[in-house]
Amino acid sequence: MKRWLIKNVLTIAGVVLGATIGFVYWQQIGCNSGTCAITSSPVNSTIYGAVMGALILNIFRKEDNRKETKNENPEKVL
Repeated sequence: MKRWLIKNVLTIAGVVLGATIGFVYWQQIGCNSGTCAITSSPVNSTIYGAVMGALILNIFRKEDNRKETKNENPEKVL
């Protein structure tokens, strides 16, 4: 579990940061008429912010390019 948290710390931080920004955006700006799909509800705005935050900060995550291979020198099969 600890290894998973360390591996995904940027994504988790993006979710928390994005959800906070989404909620604050709804609270401060929002949509008075109720016709805006995202900003008319605090739940929609918070979820949208969480998803966008996770996607944006996930861009900066480094991939582990090490791949384990069982056969380092595979024979050519014709």
